[in-house]
Amino acid sequence: MDLTFSPEETAFQEEVRAFLRKNLSPELAAKVRETGYPTRADISPWHSKLAEKGWAAPKWPVEYGGPGWSAMQRFIFDAELSLASAPQPPAFGIGMLAPVLIQYGNDAQKQRFLPKILSGEEYWCQGYSEPGAGSDLASLKTRAENKGDHYLVNGQKIWTSNAHEADWIFCLVRTDPAVKAQEGISFLLIDMKTPGLVVKPIVSINGKHSLNEVFFTDVKVPKENLVGKENQGWTYAKFLLGNERTGIAGVGRCKAALERLRDLAAIVRDGDARLCDDPDFSRRFAAIETDLLALSHTDLRVAAAAAEGVALGPEASILKVKGTEIQQAISDLAVDALGPYAAPFDQPHGDNLGGIGPANRKGVVPAMLFGRAASIYGGTNEVQRNIVAKGVLGL
Repeated sequence: MDLTFSPEETAFQEEVRAFLRKNLSPELAAKVRETGYPTRADISPWHSKLAEKGWAAPKWPVEYGGPGWSAMQRFIFDAELSLASAPQPPAFGIGMLAPVLIQYGNDAQKQRFLPKILSGEEYWCQGYSEPGAGSDLASLKTRAENKGDHYLVNGQKIWTSNAHEADWIFCLVRTDPAVKAQEGISFLLIDMKTPGLVVKPIVSINGKHSLNEVFFTDVKVPKENLVGKENQGWTYAKFLLGNERTGIAGVGRCKAALERLRDLAAIVRDGDARLCDDPDFSRRFAAIETDLLALSHTDLRVAAAAAEGVALGPEASILKVKGTEIQQAISDLAVDALGPYAAPFDQPHGDNLGGIGPANRKGVVPAMLFGRAASIYGGTNEVQRNIVAKGVLGL
C-alpha cells in the first residue's frame, strides 16, 4: 500500500490550492476559523463556485455529477479545504443523503433530489436523534403510520443541525412497532414546509444557534418519499453513519487548528518568554502533534485502501474516536494558552469585553465549548469503542 503522493496527485494538490487562492474570500475563511458556523447565506456563493468547477460533490460517481476523483484525490481535497479554512461541501445533503440515494434510492428519487443537492438549491438536515434515542438510536419512537398513499408522521427529533435553514429533512421513523427495534425502522424524506412540522431553536453553550428540535404532528408524507423498502431503514442508516463518522475525524481541521495554536503560542507571552518556549506547553503540543501524525497516516491508509476497493469497516469508528479526542485536546490547550485572555466570551454580535488580547483569540473559547459534543454526536465514543472491540478484537 503506497501512502506517498504520486506526481499526478501532487499536481492535483497544487490545482486545489490555486483554486482556493483565487476563489476563497478572506472574509469567509475568517468566519469559518472564528465561528465554525457559516450560515447558508455564507456558504451558498462558495457552493456555487465549487459546483461550477465540478467539485461540489467529491465522492459522487461521475454519472450523477461527481468529479470522478480517486480516493487519494478526495483525501487531498478535504485536507486542503480544511487547511485553508474553507467551508466543506454541505454535509447532510452532499455527504450523507446523496450516497444513500445513489445506493438505495429509485430512479425517480435520484432524478428529483440529486441535481438540487448538487447545485445547492435545496438544503438538507438529518432527523435521527430523539430525546430518548441518541446513542441507542434503534429505540427511536417517531412513528410513521401507513395510510395507503402516504404516511402520517408523529414524534420529535432533537439536536437537528441546520433544521432552521433546511428545505428538507431525511428521517428515521418507526413503521412497525411490533418487531425487533432495528427491523421496524424506515427512511423517509420530508419537506420542511409540510403542515404540522415545527422547528424550535436550541442555543448551545457557546452562544451559537445551529441545533434545533423538530416536532411532527400529523405530518403527511407521500409514499414516494420512502427510500428503499419499508422497515429496512436501519440498513441505510448504518451505511450513512459510516460516511459520517469518517468525516467527523476531521484530520484536516485538526491540522489547521494545530497550526493556529502554534501561531498563538508564538504571540502569547509567559513572563518575559514566549509561550511556545515553555517546556510544559511544548510537551503537550508535541504529544498532540504526534497523535495527529498517527491519525493522519491512519486516515491516509483508509483512503489508500478505498482506492484499492477495500470496503470501510471499524476503521470509521477508530478515526471518529481518536479524531474527536485530538480536536478536544487542541481546543483545551488553546484555551490554556490564552490564560486570562480566554475570559472574554464571543457572542454573535461581538465579545463581551471588546477587543483585548491576541487578535487570533476570537473563536477559541466557543470552539472549546462546542467541541465537548464532538465525542457524542455521530455515535458516542463509548459506542464506537464497542464497535471496534467487536469488529477488530472479536470481543
